[in-house]
Amino acid sequence: MSSAKKGQGSLAVLVLAAGQGTRMESTIPKVLHHLGGRPMLFYILRIANALKPGAIGVVVGHESASVKAETLEMAKSVGITRPIHFIVQKKPLGSGNAVVESLPFLKKFKTAAVMCGDTPLLTYESIYNLLLTHDQLKGQATLLTARLQNPKGYGRIVRGALGEVQRVVEESVASPKEAAISEVNSGAYVFELEALIAGLKEIGAKGPKKEHFLTDVMEAIRAKGGRIHAYATANAEEVQGINNRSQLSVAERVLNKRMLERLMISGVTIRDPQTTQVDADVEIGQDTVIYPGTILRGRTKIGRLCRLGPFTHIEDANIGNECEVRHSYVVGARLLEKTSVGPFAHIRPDSILGPRARVGNFTEVKNSRVGFGSKVNHLSYIGDADIAEDVNIGAGTITCNYDGKAKHKTTIGAKAFIGSNVSLIAPVKIGKGAKVAAGSTVTEDVPDEALAIARARQVNKT
Repeated sequence: MSSAKKGQGSLAVLVLAAGQGTRMESTIPKVLHHLGGRPMLFYILRIANALKPGAIGVVVGHESASVKAETLEMAKSVGITRPIHFIVQKKPLGSGNAVVESLPFLKKFKTAAVMCGDTPLLTYESIYNLLLTHDQLKGQATLLTARLQNPKGYGRIVRGALGEVQRVVEESVASPKEAAISEVNSGAYVFELEALIAGLKEIGAKGPKKEHFLTDVMEAIRAKGGRIHAYATANAEEVQGINNRSQLSVAERVLNKRMLERLMISGVTIRDPQTTQVDADVEIGQDTVIYPGTILRGRTKIGRLCRLGPFTHIEDANIGNECEVRHSYVVGARLLEKTSVGPFAHIRPDSILGPRARVGNFTEVKNSRVGFGSKVNHLSYIGDADIAEDVNIGAGTITCNYDGKAKHKTTIGAKAFIGSNVSLIAPVKIGKGAKVAAGSTVTEDVPDEALAIARARQVNKT
């Protein structure tokens, strides 16, 4: 059994998230840059929580207040149940120094798993197997490694004649023979606390910045008779760290590919994975078809048997079963079952459409309800409106909801018929079964079953 299974109190997880990330050329802390709709730190926190440790420590430094706030928000949004403790690294003096600053937190535990907040491609399976290897081989430290075709930029793993790990050599100081090694360090480790504490006392500062490197602890542990082991993941892409925008885009593609593969395995058809983007929190039901050029963002939930796209953007929306959205933009809205949208429609926040509603081409809906079976088929703006069932909205209809100071509501009763090119000056109510003649500008309420004609008499002059 892994250390995570031996008892929650015996394991701590430490996440290193203090770096500024200068190569990102950004005012945003590196670990808060988004991919898959979430800060990269989110993916490490999710793994840490899944290990069921006694507690999670997060080392912060640059823009610590922002990182703390975002971490707590992420924890709340996905139900992270393990206690989170923040450790402030006062000066950016390297990973070894970050762990030294964390010792008051770590000393409460027997074993510590250490991960970097800028490695969002790590998987739970690999970290679990890292812990399992550490537990089975009874060493003092265990590293997660991978073999890369191009190991440039990574520390190399130097092994002895019997395969044991001897040390980690940083590329800048590696000999030609060491630089030719393809096995690299991922930055994820498991330590026995007693050995870690002893090793940290032995490492010194290096380089012009006088930094302390956590990898130097390995040699210190070995010098005291400790054993270092490694678990090599077969999935080399997951050890990639992110230091610049180019690497961020590569990681985005990897995460998107993983998400699409999970969806396809679960019964979703993705017509063209190369042009489809789906964020990590998106949920999609079976037998839904996603057409090319579709982007699904945020916390979107999509039901069964839907048809989405092509070239459609849906964000933070709830789409019911058997809906269709083509060439359109839907954000913060809810589509009830068998509702159709598009092409070229814009459904804005707080709108509820359906069931069986139809919003057609070049129509915008904002903060409105469009009821059962109602249709807004062409070239209309529906804002701050409540439209009941079986209403027909003619082409070019506008709800004039804004008077320059405040928004006002339009209410349209069941089975009403609104002719083409009608302006409804809110606040106004159109009764059940009422009809509004084409070209009317309606400024007063229309009773049930009445016909409203609000336009000037035609005059022809020659």
